Amino acid sequence: MNGKRPWWKTALGVVLTALMLFPVYWMINVSLTPTSLMRKSPPDLFPFHATFEGYQAVINDQLPNLGTSLLVGLGTVILTVAIAAPAAYSLAKLRPRGRGVLNFVLLIAQMIPGIIMAMGFYAIYLNLGMLNSIGGLIVADSTLAVPFGVLIFSAFMAGVPDELLSAAKIDGAGTWRTFRSIVLPVSRNSIVTVSLFAFLWAWSDFIFASTLNSGGPLQTVTLGIYKYIGNNNQEWNAIMATAVVASIPAAVLLVIAQKYVAAGVTAGAVKD
Repeated sequence: MNGKRPWWKTALGVVLTALMLFPVYWMINVSLTPTSLMRKSPPDLFPFHATFEGYQAVINDQLPNLGTSLLVGLGTVILTVAIAAPAAYSLAKLRPRGRGVLNFVLLIAQMIPGIIMAMGFYAIYLNLGMLNSIGGLIVADSTLAVPFGVLIFSAFMAGVPDELLSAAKIDGAGTWRTFRSIVLPVSRNSIVTVSLFAFLWAWSDFIFASTLNSGGPLQTVTLGIYKYIGNNNQEWNAIMATAVVASIPAAVLLVIAQKYVAAGVTAGAVKD
C-alpha cells in the first residue's frame, strides 16, 4: 500500500463539506441579492446583480445591537467563569457532602427548556425591577452556561494531582490561594472552552432577549434581526447581511480556540 487516500474518499469528503457549507453560502448569496430579485423563480445561484444595501442596513441599524450583544456576551463569560470555576474546584477537590446530588442537579438543569426559565426570570425581574436591563440579561444567559461550565471544570480539575495541592498547602497556601495560583493557571484549556461556549450562547440568545429585554433601550442583534421581519415586509437581504456579520465573531473565535476547546472538552475522559 502506498498510503494514499482513495480518490473517492476525497471526492465524498468534498461533496459532504459542500453540502454542509451550502446554507452559509446561500446566506451570503441572499445578503447580496437586490430586493427586486428576492422572489425570482428560480433564484440565482450566484449574485450576478450584487448589491450591498443589506450591509448598509447593518451599518445604519445594527451596529449598536452588535455592541450590545458583545457586552452581554463578555458579561456572561465573566460571570460564568467567576461562578463555575470555584464551584467546580469545590466539587472536584474539596469533596463536599452531597456532591453526587449536586452533579445530578447540574445535569438536570441543562435539560430545562429555555422558555420555562425565561418565564421564571420574567416573574422575578418584574418584582425586582430588572426587566429591560443588560445586567438582568447577563444573569439569565449565565444560567445556561454555569451548569455546563461546572461540569467541564470539574472533569479537568479532578485530574489535577493531589500532590500538587498538598505541596501548596505545605508552603502555607490556603484553599483560595491554591485555587487561584495553582489550579486556575493549569486549567487554561477548560477556561477557554467554557468562555467560548458561554459567549456563543449569549451571542445567539433570542428567548431571554425577547422575553426580558424586548423593551429595553439597548437591543441585542437577535432582536435586531427579528425586527426586520414584519407582517407585510421581509427585508431578507438585510436579515442575511446581519446574520453574516453576526457570524464573523463566532467563526473567528472558533478558529482561534479550536485546539483549546478540543482539549477542554475531552479533559477527564481518559485516566492514567
